[in-house]
Amino acid sequence: MEDLGEVIHVEDSVSPVFEISAIMRSIPGEPIVFFENVEGYDSRVVGNVCATRRRLCLALKTSPERLYRDLIDAMNRPENPRIVNDGPVKEVIEEPKLSRIPVLRHFERDAGPYITSAIVSAKSPDGSVENVSVHRLLVLDDRRMTIRLVPRHLFRLWSMAKEARRDLDVAIAVGVHPAVLLAAASSPPFGVSEYGVANRLLKGGLKLIKCEKVNAYAPAESEMILEGRISHFEEAPEGPFVDITGAYDARRMQPIVEVINVMRREDYIYQALLPGGPEHMLLMGLPREAAIYDAVSKVVPEVRAVNLTMGGCGWLHAVISIRKQSDGDAKNALLAAFAAHPSLKHAIVVDEDVDVFNPSEVEWAIATRFQADEDLVVIRNVRGSTLDPSADIETGLTTKVGLDATAPLMLPKERFERANVPISDRAAKIIESIKLSLGRG
Repeated sequence: MEDLGEVIHVEDSVSPVFEISAIMRSIPGEPIVFFENVEGYDSRVVGNVCATRRRLCLALKTSPERLYRDLIDAMNRPENPRIVNDGPVKEVIEEPKLSRIPVLRHFERDAGPYITSAIVSAKSPDGSVENVSVHRLLVLDDRRMTIRLVPRHLFRLWSMAKEARRDLDVAIAVGVHPAVLLAAASSPPFGVSEYGVANRLLKGGLKLIKCEKVNAYAPAESEMILEGRISHFEEAPEGPFVDITGAYDARRMQPIVEVINVMRREDYIYQALLPGGPEHMLLMGLPREAAIYDAVSKVVPEVRAVNLTMGGCGWLHAVISIRKQSDGDAKNALLAAFAAHPSLKHAIVVDEDVDVFNPSEVEWAIATRFQADEDLVVIRNVRGSTLDPSADIETGLTTKVGLDATAPLMLPKERFERANVPISDRAAKIIESIKLSLGRG
């Protein structure tokens, strides 16, 4: 990324309390930002590592056209990673002291400093199931954090340990390859380890290391690993915290994690992830885009693209372009999308000639190809996302809306075509020259 000019270095002294997050939030274009001089700490902080699709494609050595297929293939055909005895993360092994880590405080009403870029891995009490997922962690003191557990796979493993009246061993890794973060944000079936998904994405290149004091594994090339145990009985208040919608999530009682050991690189880099920022939306949204792509592909002839839009928080709004063969295809696509991503609130299906990443084109399709009395799908009183401030805070109950903004096949195609101006070679050269001069200006 340095070679491609996508890295900015901030040499000035900055505080991890609000200043780093303010800078990350204000810089346009989502470059990777290195904070070289963090006030009160020896370690550097880096942010926006996975903030663009192009960067993720480069990290995975794939193309935008192949990205969904690669994700789907990795979830369907995971490969067990290699277990190694040593790695860069074992350069320093020490007692926990979380105050030595430059954990950021992001927003003014946050409950405290939050680790937001960590992957958390755990095994079931009998060792048969491994899960790797991304969770926010509120630092309470030098050895304890609270972890937000939504009722998904890690919550299930913790519940199994709780029933056995034992704590759940976890490895909390910070500073991992984008493939590992993306896999940890995906949702393969319970029982499929996300490490296997990441290893498939990395073409067999992922290496894991066993923790020193807990029964859990983490990437050997992590910047830092916190070994801990999620308590089966002790809880503490967690939140407020700004989540993907950019609004504050509720305050809840959540389990406490006790950190019992730390492994790290000698000169580790602390990876920051700005809540509600483009990186947060992209890492959470991309695996769901792939799931929508896969589900819709099974009910319509061809899916061209899926976009969980930034305006929809990378989570609640989807635009899907399809090549349809019958006028029922778009509604089938809407229903498949809602089933594939249960948090989805509003979805729009457009024709293949509409760029799903261009809001003006999507709005144009709605303006010219949509009739509410025929093309609107309303699904009332269904489970959505508890991250949506307008939904029920506990159950996530909401109303979902789908828009069929595709051109009706029964009407003349010419009615819905956008006008085109032929461009000669001479005109194309003049246009390019003007664009270049405007860019220099």
